[in-house]
Amino acid sequence: MTKIEFNTLVMRQASSLKMYALHFTHDADDANDLVQDTMLKAITYYNKFKEGTNLKGWLYTIMKNTFINNYRRFVKINTFVTKTDEISSSQLSYSATVNGGEPKFVMDDIKKALSKLQEEYYVPFTMYFEGYKYHEIADHLAIPIGTVKTRIHVARKLLKKSLKAYDRKTSEAVAA
Repeated sequence: MTKIEFNTLVMRQASSLKMYALHFTHDADDANDLVQDTMLKAITYYNKFKEGTNLKGWLYTIMKNTFINNYRRFVKINTFVTKTDEISSSQLSYSATVNGGEPKFVMDDIKKALSKLQEEYYVPFTMYFEGYKYHEIADHLAIPIGTVKTRIHVARKLLKKSLKAYDRKTSEAVAA
């Protein structure tokens, strides 16, 4: 098949390609751009097309891959590139609220404090924290319900002591 014959076959698929492009883009102008990109790639790489292959399927694959690559490029550019010279206060606010640094340190400290608890306090406290009722914990550990309540109370006190730096009253007094 000559290049001119191939180009003619590709051009005949333009209307069905546009319908397929609208499926991806949901916008007529973007669909036209996608069809144009697809046809340009097909014509450019016509020597990759093996005669006997389904041309429409080949074109649809090119279109799908082009759309995916363009979408990834768009997301990457909008994620990493600041389009203005100055950073707005809303962007700074977003950055500060989305920043996961401080909560990670807090969680690390909580995990460290929990790991220091003796097992007799750790197990009932974590079970209670996960939503178990006192009687369920008592049944599971085969201990009296009063012992469960005491161990949870002691665990809370030990954790509060370990995490004293996060106590608002203490941190406000230190800051003043």
